[in-house]
Amino acid sequence: MKRILLTAVFLSFTVLLNAQKKEWTLQECIERALDKNISIKQSELDVDLADIQISDAFGNFLPGVNASASNSWNTGLTQNVTTGILQTQTTRNFSAGVTAGMTLFDGLRNFNQYQYAKMAKLASQYSLEQMKDDVALFVANAYLQVLFNKENLKVIQAQNQITLEQLERAEALVEAGSLPRGDLLEIRATAANEEQRMIVAQNQIEISLISLAQMLLIKDYQNFDIVERDYDVFGSEILDVPVSEVIDMAEEERYEVKVAEMNRDLSEKSLEISKGAYWPTLGAFFNYNTRESGAGRFISAGLDPDEPFREIGFVQSTQEVVVAPNMATEIGNPLPFFEQLQLNDGISYGIQLNVPIFNGFATRNQVKRNEVGVLRSEYQLEQTRLDLEANVYQAYTDARGALKAYEAALLAREAQVQAYDYATERYNVGMTNAFDFSQAKFNLENAEIEVVRAKYDYIFKLKVLELYFGVPITDLKF
Repeated sequence: MKRILLTAVFLSFTVLLNAQKKEWTLQECIERALDKNISIKQSELDVDLADIQISDAFGNFLPGVNASASNSWNTGLTQNVTTGILQTQTTRNFSAGVTAGMTLFDGLRNFNQYQYAKMAKLASQYSLEQMKDDVALFVANAYLQVLFNKENLKVIQAQNQITLEQLERAEALVEAGSLPRGDLLEIRATAANEEQRMIVAQNQIEISLISLAQMLLIKDYQNFDIVERDYDVFGSEILDVPVSEVIDMAEEERYEVKVAEMNRDLSEKSLEISKGAYWPTLGAFFNYNTRESGAGRFISAGLDPDEPFREIGFVQSTQEVVVAPNMATEIGNPLPFFEQLQLNDGISYGIQLNVPIFNGFATRNQVKRNEVGVLRSEYQLEQTRLDLEANVYQAYTDARGALKAYEAALLAREAQVQAYDYATERYNVGMTNAFDFSQAKFNLENAEIEVVRAKYDYIFKLKVLELYFGVPITDLKF
């Protein structure tokens, strides 16, 4: 009963682990990489920053409005800000204002900066799409590497199964005295060698799976695997297209050319912006300000006692006012806060014209730097086109060569199959020894592995060529 229970627990645990193990398709891996890749996320941040830059450029068309206010206390002999009289007092002074300014003309620099910001966003989007294509291609290559390693292990395992069958038969024949013991030892050595190669192949599978999982930012390596399926070789029609057409399509569709073109356009726009500094700038401004003093009202009489009082200033109601002899005074309450603001307010407005005359060659040198930048971007665009043409030729040649290598591997495998069948027949009738038979089987194993390697190498290189031809990475069907 204990054994039964332990067996049931073990089987349940095994089923649970298998249920948790996720097998990923190529499309799922690509989608995961496009969603999680750090380089792509950084490129997406560049697009977000470009949106902020557009907002900044648009804000240059809007007026700037600023408000200010201050409140201060002064003690001692000070001048009343409202009346201008010097008084020994403690006063509180308040002032406030609102200022608005707007650029009417600045040599079209605001307009060009807004266009520059929109072009910069488009360049960031092109760079993002190029990054997505590169990442998806890296993932596809890593995925195919895992498939190749798995197929490689299957080939070795199949050959090892044949070796084990031959070993069992050889042991029976040696015991019966029909086969030399040396042949048995040779077969055992072959089986041991295949066991070692299977261990190496299994390690290569695990390493390639970990590499792919790291690309996808998956940390649970133990439960990560891919869907095993036999990918057919198809789509060789693109190799019948003239390479010149592939180059023309690549120049229209590939993002590296679009990025280089946008960088050229951005350099030209920067040149226009710098030339705008030669023009005068015209701006308009408006200012409203007011003030208030927290002081009492004091009234002074003239030398004539019959002269009516007249208001001449403001002081704190708790302070004594020193005036000339024979002058009567009266201390009163301060005027209301908002009444003072109304009495003391004022506005100013106008336009301002700045004409650049000489600034130490700063504007001229900036224009010259931007002219150099335009030439540099044009050279970079031409170099990008040359590099793209070279890459397309390389991809075209690689794909055609990979197809020929795959076809040659198929022929070689067919020849090795026939050689192996012939060696098997001779070995079964005792016309050849175990060493020659093992060599024939080893050659067949290598031929089968080469077919698998050539197959996936051709599939990947064909997909690279299709990408240059304008097939979106998400449409690459394996």
